[in-house]
Amino acid sequence: MPAARFTNRAAVPVARLARLARLAPPALLAACAGVSAPPPPGADAVIAALVADISAQRIESRIRALVGFGTRHTLSDTTSATQGIGAARRWIKAELDACSVAAGGRLQVAFDEHVEPPGARVPRATPVVNVVATLPGTQAGSRERLIVVSGHYDSRASDVMDAQSAAPGANDDASGTAAVMEMACVMARHRFDATLVFMAVAGEEQGLLGATHWAAQAKRQGLQIDAMITNDIIGSPVGDFGQRDARQLRLFADGLTPLLRLVLRPPANQSADDAAAQEAVRQQLDALARAGGNADLPTHQLGRHLKEIGERALPGFQVNLIQRPDRYLRGGDHLPFLARGYPAVRFTEPFENFRHQHQDVRIENGVRYGDLPEFVDFAYVADVARINIAGLAALARAPAAPKQARIEVLELTNDTALRWEPNTEDDLAGYRVVWRETGSPVWQHRRDVGMVTRVVMTGLSKDNLIFGVQAVDRDGHASLAAFPLPLSR
Repeated sequence: MPAARFTNRAAVPVARLARLARLAPPALLAACAGVSAPPPPGADAVIAALVADISAQRIESRIRALVGFGTRHTLSDTTSATQGIGAARRWIKAELDACSVAAGGRLQVAFDEHVEPPGARVPRATPVVNVVATLPGTQAGSRERLIVVSGHYDSRASDVMDAQSAAPGANDDASGTAAVMEMACVMARHRFDATLVFMAVAGEEQGLLGATHWAAQAKRQGLQIDAMITNDIIGSPVGDFGQRDARQLRLFADGLTPLLRLVLRPPANQSADDAAAQEAVRQQLDALARAGGNADLPTHQLGRHLKEIGERALPGFQVNLIQRPDRYLRGGDHLPFLARGYPAVRFTEPFENFRHQHQDVRIENGVRYGDLPEFVDFAYVADVARINIAGLAALARAPAAPKQARIEVLELTNDTALRWEPNTEDDLAGYRVVWRETGSPVWQHRRDVGMVTRVVMTGLSKDNLIFGVQAVDRDGHASLAAFPLPLSR
């Protein structure tokens, strides 16, 4: 593909731009050049239909059904038809099987089971069973790309080892499980380029057991996971001080910290493969440090995408990007994916009420404790599901991110030269350069550059701005941004 050079795409005369380049900061220059914050693209009919199809009533029904199993503790009964984790997982699979039948059988539903050996929170060898529903992609060049979304269906009481007491887990995490089930059933009626994987995982409260097993298997098999989202505690916009905001949602998105941990805290008695992986991570961190890319790993790009698409799908809703892997003292099912180098994020409600998490059901000093349905806002869960489904659909219909994106640092210049390898999708329409000021958490500007693999952004200095490159298909769906690493020779 040819290179492109942008020198006069604006209505402003070139001479005036040159004068502004000497006087104005890059952000002002971009604005004067007619390149501003991305305007909302035309309505996407498929995403609009998916968002409209999400039902708060179905989500409520499924949350109440999950609560009805009494406890879903990983060590609880597996033989009863009505109580315990065994009954819960069989019910989840039956629900997803019914959705698959209604959608023509395209949703492939299966148990993913392994036996967890005895450990800190597992006193005996215990089967841990995920329920996995796969919606195969339909585009030859994209179906190997996986987009994973999960909630965990196990629950707990105050004592993490108590497998007998009531543990309704309405918010933690029947809310996330019900949202994922709803997304699977709605999306099964549509076709997407990439493959979608919907998971109800077990063993989260005992140490992220189900997610760790699935992520480890994916890594061993060399699966290409472009994105992983977990929904955990998404059931209430009310905090423990009574604060309430049903139009906010937290999104934890940080891919850097897991890499730093791998380098700074290598596993004991590491194998040659572990050492090689650690050295590869060290080199990656060095390249990112030289490029100022500590906030531009694929996980950060996934967070920006979900915020942009979700807020566009639900006007007035605010997705708060938080550059941490998770909350202090807590952890979710995205962490095993992050630890294996996959882009992974977590959605969680804006405030938390700890009287309704990890608590025995009781009344104490006139205060009601326990994770009960009466403390879940089902309409809010439905809105979180809408945020999810918009982002998932946009990703699953978009091309892959461009590979080998590079920023040329070959000479002193106030321009920015970018290059990348061409995508292979049949419906590729071209590429888009996005950029932002270094202090901005989100992309502020964009420019479509056509079917080229090199572009010079005249008057935009690589020293002052952060750049990314996206692939765009003929329907306007854009990939996650690829962060360009320095090319010095």
